Amino acid sequence: MNNELQTKAKFSFPGGTHPPGSKELTRESKIQQGPAGKQVAIMLSQHIGAVCKPLVEKKDQVQAGQKIGDCDAFVSAPVHSPVNGKVKEISLQSHAVLGRIPAVIIEAETENNPPKQPCSAKFTNDFNDNSYSAEQIRTRIRQAGIVGMGGAGFPTSVKVEPNPKAPKETMIVNGCECEPYITCDYRIMLEWTNQIVAGVKLARKAAGCSEVFIGIEDNKPAAIEVMNTALKTSANSDGIKVVPVKTKYPQGGERQLIKAILKKDVPTGGIPPMIGVLVLNVATTAAIAEAVVTDWPLTHRVVTVTGEGIVNPGNYYVPIGTSVAELIEFCGGLREEAVRVILGGPMMGIAIADLTTPTTKTTGAVTVLTEKQIGGAKFAGIQTPCIRCGRCLEACPEHLNPTKIAHAVKNNLLDVAESYYISACMECGCCSYVCPANIELTGYIKTGKILLARQKKKIPQ
Repeated sequence: MNNELQTKAKFSFPGGTHPPGSKELTRESKIQQGPAGKQVAIMLSQHIGAVCKPLVEKKDQVQAGQKIGDCDAFVSAPVHSPVNGKVKEISLQSHAVLGRIPAVIIEAETENNPPKQPCSAKFTNDFNDNSYSAEQIRTRIRQAGIVGMGGAGFPTSVKVEPNPKAPKETMIVNGCECEPYITCDYRIMLEWTNQIVAGVKLARKAAGCSEVFIGIEDNKPAAIEVMNTALKTSANSDGIKVVPVKTKYPQGGERQLIKAILKKDVPTGGIPPMIGVLVLNVATTAAIAEAVVTDWPLTHRVVTVTGEGIVNPGNYYVPIGTSVAELIEFCGGLREEAVRVILGGPMMGIAIADLTTPTTKTTGAVTVLTEKQIGGAKFAGIQTPCIRCGRCLEACPEHLNPTKIAHAVKNNLLDVAESYYISACMECGCCSYVCPANIELTGYIKTGKILLARQKKKIPQ
């Protein structure tokens, strides 16, 4: 890929749509210190894979950074306390997807509990990954409990583990952040640039990749510029290139990003390593740098609190386990016209009713919408019969037939839904967004996946 292509090309993928970005609410909001976390609830499952077992008991004193849950399974990731405090209890807490799952509830000490600061100042353009072996990097990633912070939550230690039968040749770093409203990744690209570059180098070494592409949507020229500048002046950055990609939703889906940049298809039901590709989110690479260089686990993350229904939208550095209610209160509370709180963004996020729901490693945003946002003609209209217009087929980035899947789920024909590849749906919401009949296609598909998982006893009834 030549130099001209790096700066001018706008790669894309078939399908997708163009919802309003609505990022102006927080795009210029620098990362600020969030609430201190008077009480945090650390979920024992914040990742794809085996659930952690608690390593502490009620009334135990814990220190910030202490491991409080772990599992011996290969596909798992430990969890840590973000604060100094005492274990209040180990109990079930609300989870946006899984209902209620075990969590360690920690009451923070009122004194001797200084807020953790971001570590970006520790990284400069002369960082060299040669100070660390590949095995050392992988070990620290596992010990730090790092998972995919773009939303999927797959344990990063598993992703970077070498596989002689399927070597990873290419790494793609996802800086697209295509979901409307959310700007946390954009801000860390601007403010934690050298830390991200350091994490990219470390991940590349751990996984054994020979080339790296950092994909950033072309509506983020400032991020493209700072990342390019950092790479030009950074030591040992050969083979790492910034690739502007076309602004289109869901450009940040790993399968779509691979298609856009490499023109390769991940097999249906498969994963990127099957075609020699590793995909990591920019926030994940920043966490890798912190874990390897400072030996600190993943206990905090940047969360965008946004939407027309919040008083003070912004990007906040937050202890994992902070409740949505505490985060909203810290941001000035809800506006009178607020009617819906979403964990995540409006396309792929999940509306929650219980504001005690804690943030997790994958919580990139809390979006608060007003009646104006959700009550417009597109969403307020009464659902009408499907007119077979085919818009959902055109928009689906996975080339599925969302209508057929939704109808199968609606009629409890889960075997039929499986035959239409329901598991291949990435739940991006494009089909629901473009449907002129106001059919909540994505909702049916999500429900179908849950019913299938219960049927196969993969999740509790």
